[in-house]
Amino acid sequence: MAAVSTLVLLLSCFLPQFLLSSVLAAGDGRKTFIVHVQRDAKPSVFQTHDHWYESSLNTLSDGDGANRMIHTYSNVFHGFSARMSAIEAKKMESLPGILAVIPEQVRRLETTRSPEFLGLTRTDSAGLLKESDFGSDLVIGVLDTGIWPERKSFSDEDLGPVPAKWKGECVAGRDFPASSCNRKLIGARYFTRGYEATNGKMNESTEYRSPRDSDGHGTHTASIAAGRYVFPASTLGYARGVAAGMAPKARLAAYKVCWISGCYDADILAAFDSAVADGVDVISLSVGGVVVPYYLDAIAIAAFGASDAGVFVSASAGNGGPGGLTVTNIAPWVTTVGAGTIDRDFPADVQLGNGKILPGMSIYGGPTLTPHRLYPLIYAGSVGSDGYSSSLCLDGSLDPNVVNGKIVLCDRGINSRAVKGEVVKRAGGIAMILANGVFDGEGLVADCHVLPATAVGAAAGDEIRKYISVASKTKSPPTATIQFRGTRLNVRPAPVVASFSSRGPNPETPEIIKPDVIAPGVNILAAWPDGVGPSGLPSDNRRTEFNILSGTSMACPHVSGLAALLKAAHPDWSPAAIRSALMTTAYTVDNRGEAMTDESTGNSSTVMDFGSGHVHPQKAMNPGLVYDISSYDYVDFLCNSNYTTNNIHVITRKFADCRGAKRAGHAGNLNYPSFSAVFQQYSKHKLSTHFIRTVTNVGDPNSVYTVSIKPPPGTTVTVEPARLPFRRVGQKLNFLLRVQTEEVKLSPGNSRVSTGSITWSDGKHQVTSPVVVTLQEPL
Repeated sequence: MAAVSTLVLLLSCFLPQFLLSSVLAAGDGRKTFIVHVQRDAKPSVFQTHDHWYESSLNTLSDGDGANRMIHTYSNVFHGFSARMSAIEAKKMESLPGILAVIPEQVRRLETTRSPEFLGLTRTDSAGLLKESDFGSDLVIGVLDTGIWPERKSFSDEDLGPVPAKWKGECVAGRDFPASSCNRKLIGARYFTRGYEATNGKMNESTEYRSPRDSDGHGTHTASIAAGRYVFPASTLGYARGVAAGMAPKARLAAYKVCWISGCYDADILAAFDSAVADGVDVISLSVGGVVVPYYLDAIAIAAFGASDAGVFVSASAGNGGPGGLTVTNIAPWVTTVGAGTIDRDFPADVQLGNGKILPGMSIYGGPTLTPHRLYPLIYAGSVGSDGYSSSLCLDGSLDPNVVNGKIVLCDRGINSRAVKGEVVKRAGGIAMILANGVFDGEGLVADCHVLPATAVGAAAGDEIRKYISVASKTKSPPTATIQFRGTRLNVRPAPVVASFSSRGPNPETPEIIKPDVIAPGVNILAAWPDGVGPSGLPSDNRRTEFNILSGTSMACPHVSGLAALLKAAHPDWSPAAIRSALMTTAYTVDNRGEAMTDESTGNSSTVMDFGSGHVHPQKAMNPGLVYDISSYDYVDFLCNSNYTTNNIHVITRKFADCRGAKRAGHAGNLNYPSFSAVFQQYSKHKLSTHFIRTVTNVGDPNSVYTVSIKPPPGTTVTVEPARLPFRRVGQKLNFLLRVQTEEVKLSPGNSRVSTGSITWSDGKHQVTSPVVVTLQEPL
């Protein structure tokens, strides 16, 4: 039986039975485990922790403990990873100091006009870039697929010396000498042991055993966070202009943790461990996985250790939208970032033989179709031996005798959008129209296709299928062409919540609204490696210095770079204070002055889609008030979330006395910059709860803030006191927010969500927080 990767943490709780059963059911083949130990647990007979770890392994097996070791960890938590069978892992639980087994997840990647769209321009005489010196002494650690160091985006021209605090390394490897680093890219490491423990030895003909990027994703995200100004920049002639990251002078450290088959928790944890020890200020993580309780989530555990050390952690919300309950990376000590559009797109419209023109989008840059000529048009689902496979343009599903010389309509799903184009091209198709399904809605992203191609929304796809069906029965067979219109700026409305962006509510802790914010994540121009074509397909021999990608993977590093700028401008701010500044100054209206819309439906979006709203960097520099959170506040939150003291120790490495925390309130009382009241109705006619918050004055001394309230429909919201007089900067004041509502008629298992907000203002600053009330009818 193939080995399945599993995670073992040496923690203060035992493996939940459902997880243990799944591990044992997988058979006795060796798997990867991570063992987490208390710092002072090492028996005195061992000189080093490594000796102790090897001895623990040797007691279980044939004495080859050293060979089974994968990584050791000593910063975000203490322990090691190793190969064991499920039965050996069970025995490991009984050894002194080894207490629990947790299954590992394999994470997946969540795959430039955006600085200008965000109001960050290098010519400003004042503002966040100027105030922070463009982030020059801050270090952003990017955990991703590596980096292509030769790109101009990573030039160290005119940068000062490497910050004295930096303790990291430039680890050499294949095609990546130590000289690949400079004063911009100041560190680079790669982590293969967890990946190879599950998959066997790496195929070095397709991947680099080094920090060099063979995928492109890591190069792209790193340059979004901190790329230098580069002119001219474009992709295949599209999006011409200046490319720049959010913090152009911030330093970068690349931690390669993602490989062809995914990103393994054992390696991600090792990267977190190294990044904190190296001295990064921000960690940017554009990967996602399945939501599990925090004590079973390796990223949540590692991120807590980083946050506890003062490191800001931002992570992608996921690309599972537009459905609800899809958001990932939802721990409250992580800033969770969804994706929105910017005011630029790349129209490529479909003209049908009946004269109708339907909107589409593409960044195809090769020879176009002959102007003013219409080509035969077919639907792939009606031309293959297997209608389902051919409708999706899966590999080998199209009949070249039917497809040759025609424009082919393919449905979205299963295989990648670029691969569908390759399938059509191999079958002899002259062009492709890619139609969204119902679930995708009207959200469009541009792709660098290998043949003339465009993407259309679900409604347009239905119209094209109907046209093909009707015209095929007449003397005028269906025809079409694609009109590529280049780059369009000042698009309205923008921003719009991206269709793919994962949505709330928070599946683990509904009292904490996730995502926290959204940021640009659709059609983002950023650096790209030489070794990969812009479509990402192995057969694509085109080369470009920049590429245009979409995903919450692209939104996350925008916030990582902004966090570096804010930390540079305010060195004393904690990770929670930085997140608070980004959240309370975010906006929820588009460039028409209307409520932001949801790309998938065209209707107004909600707090569950965008959290507190779209980031506004200039306002975040001076938010007026912040909601700060300490590590012990998170411990109280976990107590009130009914985690056991053992669970809490697993996550925080702190021993919790939950008696005081539970007397003080509930999980919603974490000092978070948003409010979520969740009521189980249980035939109660009147429902109420309260939230206690503490705000810290980071604005002006002798300022008085008054509150304005927009209650969610059907609720009463009160705030006491309604006036907060601050005498000095740094002063903290408390307030209580009470929510009252009444039972509504709901079917069992259904819920109703209503949203409002509160805003504290001193006449200069507007400090806004969403208020969400959820009524649930139990089954």
